[in-house]
Amino acid sequence: MSSRFRRGAWRLMITFGCINVATAVVCPVIGQDGLPEATEEATHETMPGPGRAAAPPGKPRGAAISKKVLSKPARGAGEPAGPARTERLAQAPRRTRDENSQAPSGLPNEAGQVWRTYNIRPYTVRVTSTNRPEQSVIDWILRETGYETWHSDICSLLYADQSTVTAYHTPEVQAVVEEIVDRFVSSEAEANSFGLRVITVGSPNWRAKFQPMLHSVPTQTQGIQAWLLHKEDAALVLSELSKRNDFREHSSPHLLVNNGQSTTVSAIRPRPYVRNLVLRPERIPSYEPDNAQFDEGFSLELSPLMTLDGRLVDAVIKCNIDQLERLVRVSVPAGNAVNPRQQAEVHVPQIAHFGLHERFRWPSDQVLLVGLGVVATPVPGKPNGLVPGLTGPPRADLLVFIDNRGKVGQTPDTSRSGMRDVKTYHGRY
Repeated sequence: MSSRFRRGAWRLMITFGCINVATAVVCPVIGQDGLPEATEEATHETMPGPGRAAAPPGKPRGAAISKKVLSKPARGAGEPAGPARTERLAQAPRRTRDENSQAPSGLPNEAGQVWRTYNIRPYTVRVTSTNRPEQSVIDWILRETGYETWHSDICSLLYADQSTVTAYHTPEVQAVVEEIVDRFVSSEAEANSFGLRVITVGSPNWRAKFQPMLHSVPTQTQGIQAWLLHKEDAALVLSELSKRNDFREHSSPHLLVNNGQSTTVSAIRPRPYVRNLVLRPERIPSYEPDNAQFDEGFSLELSPLMTLDGRLVDAVIKCNIDQLERLVRVSVPAGNAVNPRQQAEVHVPQIAHFGLHERFRWPSDQVLLVGLGVVATPVPGKPNGLVPGLTGPPRADLLVFIDNRGKVGQTPDTSRSGMRDVKTYHGRY
């Protein structure tokens, strides 16, 4: 087997087989050399292959890195010295380099790739809500670097377990990976939580009263709006909205989301219907209904992550709403020799769907308000309209409030919190 063929085999196996969070995927690729042993130190860095020269600095040839990644300066580059930087570095985990750690031999590194191992145990040991806390770290690394960065013509690897994250890529990408890991394991991130409230009002006319308080921010999804509010202004908006007869809350006012973790709020109910008929001419009746089920309701997922200095919040919001507006009834023939004119009904669902997948960044001392527009109601409600036969499916203005609640266990200042309790909530959802 030629050296060129072996190099191509490495490229295929690593690029397509190693972006995973399972030991079984990586170890067969590495072969007898195996992964370097994880230690308690946060970062290890080695250059693969004996005798290989590092590539010159700069953008690697053929690298598929987004502009956002390339525009990020290296850690500490261009950052003025001072108390803020000193405090941040003091809070960041201490990192040492293990000179004895070696990357598997034979890995291509024409683009100057380096092998680094990051300790994420300070984060995973404090997470009890999921069996795979390392998945959140991988998800944020892929968001920051771009999924295509790990599927280009550069030999790369990304792997995680509950102790470490292992990455093999160029120094530019490694700088981004290191920043994300620091944001998870820093002492500042350990104590932070966020409040999430999901409400609907029957009409969007509330905007007229509170327009001066709303500071618009850009969005990518068409049809939605987002604003920033001071916490005291958000408290006033929530208080006034709760007095409306068409106000409805779909999450607990006490719901907290820990930094770096994901939380889903959902309300789903099954709606059965007859999808088709299975004809049985030899039986009476001469058919069997083919029943199906439509899951009606909503699901909203929030994944927040604070920056190292605690001044900004990055959050990804995913929302899906499915509403069964009505079942259109259709009569189809289902006769047999005894009753050739027999008819039966099947149902054709008329549905409405809304989907949102958006990322936001805002100052941690303000409240983010996202208006999803007048969409299908997250839970079943009364049809709109007053004239029988001319009513439409229920619609409502869906609003999401997100704010930084500070350290876990700290008593919030309700006089300034934009997410304080609303008296009309009765724990219905």
